[in-house]
Amino acid sequence: MQQAALASAGLLLADKALATGYNEFPRVRVTAGLRKFSSPAVEALIEEIKKQVPNKELAWLFENCFANTLDTTVDFEIIDGKPDTFVITGDIDAMWLRDSSAQVWPYLPLMKADPELQQLIKGVINRQVKCILKDPYANAFYKDESRISEWKDDKTLMKPGVHERKWEIDSLCYPIRLAHGYYRHTQDATVFDAAWQQAMKLVIQTFTEQQRLESPGPYTFQRTTSWATDSVPLGGTGYPTKKTGLIHSMFRPSDDAAIFPFLIPSNLFARQELQHLQFIFAEVLRDPAMLSAIKKLSDRLEAGLKNITVQHPVYGKVYPYETDGFGNHSFMDDANVPSLLSLPYLTDFIKNTDPTYINTRKMILSDSNPFFFKGKAAEGVGGPHVGLDYIWPLSITMRGLTSMNLTEIKKCLQLLQTTHAGSGFMHESFHKDDATKFTRKWFAWANTLFGEFVWKVYRDHRELLRGL
Repeated sequence: MQQAALASAGLLLADKALATGYNEFPRVRVTAGLRKFSSPAVEALIEEIKKQVPNKELAWLFENCFANTLDTTVDFEIIDGKPDTFVITGDIDAMWLRDSSAQVWPYLPLMKADPELQQLIKGVINRQVKCILKDPYANAFYKDESRISEWKDDKTLMKPGVHERKWEIDSLCYPIRLAHGYYRHTQDATVFDAAWQQAMKLVIQTFTEQQRLESPGPYTFQRTTSWATDSVPLGGTGYPTKKTGLIHSMFRPSDDAAIFPFLIPSNLFARQELQHLQFIFAEVLRDPAMLSAIKKLSDRLEAGLKNITVQHPVYGKVYPYETDGFGNHSFMDDANVPSLLSLPYLTDFIKNTDPTYINTRKMILSDSNPFFFKGKAAEGVGGPHVGLDYIWPLSITMRGLTSMNLTEIKKCLQLLQTTHAGSGFMHESFHKDDATKFTRKWFAWANTLFGEFVWKVYRDHRELLRGL
């Protein structure tokens, strides 16, 4: 009920902003007394950037967006003596493993200055452990573990407390990324308790099952629907593949069904997070048995990743979005992360100076990508999830985060500033010709990632912000 009331309040404030005109910068952020969580470190950073950035609209957007996850989506408590933080995405009252990780990720550097923020993020990790132990194949969960989902009739092994059971590689990568990042910033190894270690064993088991080297594995998914992207063909196991060591992903991070089961950005993300997992079990937990299991999986994955690049007729050697091991692949990208565009953001081993990545980036940001849209309002990557001609702010933000070009970074900031449609927040998507036609007023991941982008530019290219 509190979430519903907060959502209604947020929508009314946004509607007021549209009515008065955003150049007046109305107060659209949730008032202090109604915020779910307040961090002195986050508030101090907001005030610093507001004072230092002459572009008042951009500063206003940063304040609204950077704190949005804490203001509106977190539910923190102590359960069985441990911090527990349930994080909804915004206007859907379920917790995605991906979104919840990404929503709090930009706050990690601020934990040292804010012990309560550290506890909140530790609580996210603990809650994610519960989710993985409930079902490592599920992508989204409810706080009430007895709640029955609206998707209860999906032809898969649905359990109470599971919102949706779409198998996506990145759903298990993001919690590793968050736990490793938490430790790197705090050196607090207590987060790697027995429950966390058991969850990681399930991660390794699930990734290994989905390499499908000996059998299709236990997972199938079908849904009665008119949307082809919401179900999986061939009895729910997907199109056939040549077994290479790559991990099968039935769904993309957009929650849309994959065409070819080897989703390349997600497999590269898995490679990175398995390296992080090896570090934890080698240097922190010193568990040789688990380390051996991780290495065996990683070696097979590495073998599959050796020959993933393909020759594009225009851009030369590139990374495909999906492939099947038989030589079939898709030249495209999707706005949701992991994406091809996001590879330097998510991995240490693919830099934005890498020639193959540069070629891939050129392909993504051109009409060679069927989901790159360019119109009167903006240009950017979308995806099948909301249909053609709709650009996702996530993709514009990620373009800026992975760019080396100051002109391009400035362009991304300007596009984001001019397409929030007076709401003061980022949206899921907007029409390429009219930003007032948008989906999801309350989508916290897009808001927090935008805040991360502005903060990065503030740290690295402050003069650029002063010139906007």
